[in-house]
Amino acid sequence: MGSHRQGGGKAAAAATTPKGCMAIRVGGEGEEQRRFVVPVEYVNHPLFLGLLKEAEEEFGFDQKGAITLPCHVEEFQHVRGIIDRDAAAASGGNGHLHLHISSCFKA
Repeated sequence: MGSHRQGGGKAAAAATTPKGCMAIRVGGEGEEQRRFVVPVEYVNHPLFLGLLKEAEEEFGFDQKGAITLPCHVEEFQHVRGIIDRDAAAASGGNGHLHLHISSCFKA
């Protein structure tokens, strides 16, 4: 749950990416890349911005398709957990933002 294998092209990606979410690929050197669907709000979090900066340094801005983050899947899952906890705390623990986030991971 929360990740999908890469494949199917743009049409398949669009069909499986809910509104308000984006598809990314994650995988470090020597590791099979995995596809994740995350809320677009992630781009506002400093930890995710750091991962995007690493992607820019490694791949530049000329990426085709889903953004690729050059970190290990375990590292990304750890960062994702922190971002989700921060989002839940920012929403006052009422679960509203959490429900939106979890809908992205069900894609």
